[in-house]
Amino acid sequence: MFHYVYLLESIKHDNLYIGYTSDLKRRLVEYNRGLNFSTKSYKPWRLIHYEAYRNEDDAKRREGYLKTSQGSRLLKRMLKSSFHCLERSSYLK
Repeated sequence: MFHYVYLLESIKHDNLYIGYTSDLKRRLVEYNRGLNFSTKSYKPWRLIHYEAYRNEDDAKRREGYLKTSQGSRLLKRMLKSSFHCLERSSYLK
């Protein structure tokens, strides 16, 4: 079983969201159905990046790191050339 750290982009807003799950497809469906209170006003969402881990603790650690200022800078550098939304998003500044 894999555990995933993912980055979602709101299609209608300049918002990004970093999360962790063991079922990536199910989680994306939940976001787009508005089942997550904190993100439902920003739907629809699309998946723009994910990382797979065999160990759940490793995935949780990575999610926590990517949510720090140092981790968000790393993620921004990794994906900057692919996604112009990273330039506008306050989440990764």
